[in-house]
Amino acid sequence: MSNATLSYDDVVRTLDDLPSLPAVVMELLNSIDQDDVDISVLAKKVSYDQALTAKTLRLANSSLYGLQVKVTTIQQAITFLGFQTTRNLITAAAVTGCFAEGHCPGFDHKAFWRHSIATAACSKVLARQMRFNQDYAFTAGLLHDIGRLVLVSCFPEQYAATLAYRAEHDCYLLEAERTVLGVDHVDAGLALAEHWNFSDTMRLAIGGHHDPEAPGAGFLAAIIHVADAIVHALDLAQAQDDLVPPVSTVAWTALGLDEEIYLQLFRETELQYEEISMVLLT
Repeated sequence: MSNATLSYDDVVRTLDDLPSLPAVVMELLNSIDQDDVDISVLAKKVSYDQALTAKTLRLANSSLYGLQVKVTTIQQAITFLGFQTTRNLITAAAVTGCFAEGHCPGFDHKAFWRHSIATAACSKVLARQMRFNQDYAFTAGLLHDIGRLVLVSCFPEQYAATLAYRAEHDCYLLEAERTVLGVDHVDAGLALAEHWNFSDTMRLAIGGHHDPEAPGAGFLAAIIHVADAIVHALDLAQAQDDLVPPVSTVAWTALGLDEEIYLQLFRETELQYEEISMVLLT
């Protein structure tokens, strides 16, 4: 293994080697800002992928959405939850099944997804409180660290060295990535968001979740940033030696929630996390 650090372009060049999302999901992501999508055609396309359909419907029927009826088709999910929500569920179901467990010593694939799912649940609960779009918050929370999977999948040896460095120096993973690799998971996440045609809203949230104070980072970045910290503090992912990231006072204050609401949020996040994990990780 060479000691040369990676550049953003190195990451971009390897993206084609990554597993690709199902074609229908790519179509959904590409049409993110179009309102004239023929929903029945999309519903039909998704239903050809039975594993994806099953996972999406289990998610739609979870307590996360509190539906009074049980939906059994994608078309029904769209009817009861709306197109945007269903599209986000399909994306969540696809992305969590897309990356194979890699050959990177020291990287805990399941703990990674547990953390991502918990952040998604917490972001959704926070967004509801803030009257912000809950679907965006859920998806951005789920994908905020997706760059880690890019680095793990494309550069397993270098990432193993990063994890070893972190353990040795007891520092934040972000710091270890920058020192050992020269790029971090935020860079890699942005490269993938571009490659997969995520909406600008998602890109901003992925790019700003560690630095929500940066000009133009956007409110969603603040939500994801706070959710990420809450989830680390609650230790839902049960990751070893987990450090709670420093919380931006600016982001915390921007949400302006009081202690009582936070306690309620913690409980709700824990309950929903359990249920979504059962759907997305089995």
